[in-house]
Amino acid sequence: MTDPESSPSSASGGSATSATPVAPAASSRVAAADGAPGAPSWERALLEKLALAALQEQRAARRWRIFWRFVWLAVATAVAVALLRDVATPKAVHTPHTALIELRGPIGAEHEANATQVMGALRDAFAEPQAKAVVLLIDSPGGSPVQAGLINDEIWRLKAEYDKPVYAVVEETCASAAYYVAVAADRIYVDKASLVGSIGVLMDGFGFTGLMDKLGVERRLLTAGENKGFLDPFSPQTERHRAHAQRMLDEIHQQFIAVVRKGRGERLKEDADTFSGLVWTGQRAVELGLADALGSVDSVARDVVQVEEIVDYTQRESVAQRLARRFGAGAVEGLWQVARSAAPAWR
Repeated sequence: MTDPESSPSSASGGSATSATPVAPAASSRVAAADGAPGAPSWERALLEKLALAALQEQRAARRWRIFWRFVWLAVATAVAVALLRDVATPKAVHTPHTALIELRGPIGAEHEANATQVMGALRDAFAEPQAKAVVLLIDSPGGSPVQAGLINDEIWRLKAEYDKPVYAVVEETCASAAYYVAVAADRIYVDKASLVGSIGVLMDGFGFTGLMDKLGVERRLLTAGENKGFLDPFSPQTERHRAHAQRMLDEIHQQFIAVVRKGRGERLKEDADTFSGLVWTGQRAVELGLADALGSVDSVARDVVQVEEIVDYTQRESVAQRLARRFGAGAVEGLWQVARSAAPAWR
């Protein structure tokens, strides 16, 4: 019988193998490499976490891209609808109606209430055979006497050509240049609380010479022509320049007065305050002959024109035109300021 402790080989195989023991650390590495259950694998866990985080980030980025695409699609759709609405051709009207033209806000070439658009609407309304009368709906504090004069002259011309009545209806305010336009109408209707009148002309500005003296600022203005610096706010106002400005205002004021007298005729009850620049309520304006009666657009169409259907002929700026005017004007102004800082001014 052989002693097991002294046997140099395994009893099962019959072949000789080394009996050298394996170190515990080496055994662990071998087990980990073989993927044995329970073996530590922090490298794999870290890679899995990084891969999962990257996947989640990609999903979030994809969701945000989809969201912003929908947002821009909605914006583009809204702009397209607005543009199509602005350029859409008004439906043809084959029945008698009252033509409406709105004049709102300040009157000026840079505003929506400008002579070009208002006169274009007037021509369309007068030329339409089914428009039995033209109603100007006015809510304006005034503005440019030049723009108002152009509109006033065009109303007189169109009335003579088409023999079609024109009525002005005042909402909140019809003052200064707005009243200049209104007096071309055959009749003026107001609300009892409307503000009407302001038959006058003004020219305003600021003078900074005293402040410049206190701050020690020197004004360096070079001109060719002794009056080229007329009304410069940084130069002292001379009596000659003040008198010249007053003469211009008086001349424009007399033009305004002549237009009012032509339009209102014997209905106007003149007194010392009529052309002083004061404004009156609509009720008082009727008493003074500045207006004819109380009324609204609906009541004028129903009771005066006797055609209740109202069709709007107002020409309004499109979205593209408004953006061009706002952004374009800013860009032009910036270039103008740069040019003025580097070159003599032609003003």
